[in-house]
Amino acid sequence: MHNRAFKLQRVIIITMVFMLVAYQTAFAASAREIDVSVDEALNRFYKNVKGAKEFARIAKGLLVLPNVFKAGLFIGGEYGEGALRVKGKTVDYYSIISGSFGFQIGAQKKDIIIAFMTEKALRDFRKSSGWEVGVDGNIAIVNVGAGQRIDTTTVKDPIVAFVFDVKGLIVDVSLKGAKFSRLDKTGD
Repeated sequence: MHNRAFKLQRVIIITMVFMLVAYQTAFAASAREIDVSVDEALNRFYKNVKGAKEFARIAKGLLVLPNVFKAGLFIGGEYGEGALRVKGKTVDYYSIISGSFGFQIGAQKKDIIIAFMTEKALRDFRKSSGWEVGVDGNIAIVNVGAGQRIDTTTVKDPIVAFVFDVKGLIVDVSLKGAKFSRLDKTGD
């Protein structure tokens, strides 16, 4: 019985990895498509969260990951692509990928904005070849609902994340274990 359960787990893991790779391949966006999605996500952020524009202005850089997709059936996977903006201009493109284990069934889409509040945090992120949450640095998640205000005077963390516009059945705002990798979009 134990051997059978182990085989089932391996099949599920392999299936989830295949689905995530297939999703990544099928939906890899061009630089132009990413920039358009990033602009739309920032507009939603500014519209739904009071003080978001002021917060973005004081950040040294914003990593905007629109429409991050997560699916899970006990084992989950997450993938998305976005752009790092410094002074309002795209300087690099990144992907986010993560896996998770535990009770989870369903799928969701969400926007993630990661604000680098210090030059050092931004520099450390950019020089990394694959930055992982909890290993290379920690991210403070700010829980701000629609209509609430961000208080820029109380946020003291060097890296702050906002997860918003969540649609779907899985309610998960954790970024623990997420890995960010730079994408080569020079040919787009």
